[in-house]
Amino acid sequence: MADPLPSGWIEKVSQSTGKTYYYNPSTKQSQWERPVGDNSDQVRASHLLVKHTESRRPSSWKQEVISRSKDEALEIIKGYRQRITNDEISLSKLAETESDCSSARNGGDLGYFGPGQMQKPFEEATFALTVGELSEPVFTDSGIHLILRTG
Repeated sequence: MADPLPSGWIEKVSQSTGKTYYYNPSTKQSQWERPVGDNSDQVRASHLLVKHTESRRPSSWKQEVISRSKDEALEIIKGYRQRITNDEISLSKLAETESDCSSARNGGDLGYFGPGQMQKPFEEATFALTVGELSEPVFTDSGIHLILRTG
């Protein structure tokens, strides 16, 4: 008998293939492989990154050379946060077109991660959030982030 599924996961059957897959309704994640562990020391988050000239790598999938200042990046991120908190647009929709991180193609979703896997300020901010909570601007060597804890 297989171990019980981690909290939040359910088993489903694909209507197109008849194969069993696993789905987490709270995170909307689905996968063919049976999930393992309880993720108790991990969090899941999505983010939107705005890089600036002082970023570790001042280029992105959108722009070969980023020339905005750190102050300009902060103003942009504050504007994005305002739009999200006013329910004008979701972080995932905004990240798809505006994030300087390659996770933009996944709506900013970074999946699950545990301690030591992200830059310290990003990790600390994410672990301090409750599920569904949006961070204030978070500064890392990569740039300025908005983080939405999703799991």
